[in-house]
Amino acid sequence: MKTISLKIDGKQITAREGDNLLWVALDNGIYIPNLCAIRDKPEPMAACRLCFVEMSGQTQPVTACTETVTEGMEVNTRGTEALRLARRGFELLMASNRVDCAHCVRSGSCELQKIAHHLGTKLKSKRLRELRRDLPVDNSHPQIRYDPNRCVLCGRCVWVCQEHLKTGALGFAYRGFERVVTTFKDEPLATTRCDQCLKCVEVCPTGALLPKEKARAEARLRA
Repeated sequence: MKTISLKIDGKQITAREGDNLLWVALDNGIYIPNLCAIRDKPEPMAACRLCFVEMSGQTQPVTACTETVTEGMEVNTRGTEALRLARRGFELLMASNRVDCAHCVRSGSCELQKIAHHLGTKLKSKRLRELRRDLPVDNSHPQIRYDPNRCVLCGRCVWVCQEHLKTGALGFAYRGFERVVTTFKDEPLATTRCDQCLKCVEVCPTGALLPKEKARAEARLRA
């Protein structure tokens, strides 16, 4: 594959022509907020709407996960309009997410905290009304605790379970505000075809899916 040269935030970068822009940036130490991106997935989901960048020749910001790099491309990840769109998308996302960093074992390594810091915003916006769903936590599985209230619907666990491992224990259900990651017929996770590989836990960017030992540690934080 042909090697090309491009600039991201003024940094000269060499990459293979046709490589995904988001991964090229991340591989070169340039952070672009993202939640739904999966390196092994052939087609990007482009669902989280956080990876906006500005590109020469484009009148509007574009999502980095849907762009491929070309010779001479110039990309600005810190453009005013790109950051504005990313901040608004993040605010909307967090309006229905339960934030409890003080009692979460993922605090310090949570992707949501990293995104908020990068965008210069808070995890909870004072502009938007909080929309809490108070969904039941699934503690049925011997190795996994699933808290849908912390889920950001990134789809990583669904992809790894359905498309990558072909297990099919997890999937999306319902539409709009009611959309959730759940099991077939909302059965307890313990009764599904889960093979206990814990790959869903590995790819989860928040505290929605936790191994039981970490969930127990979290419970001790609350005590």
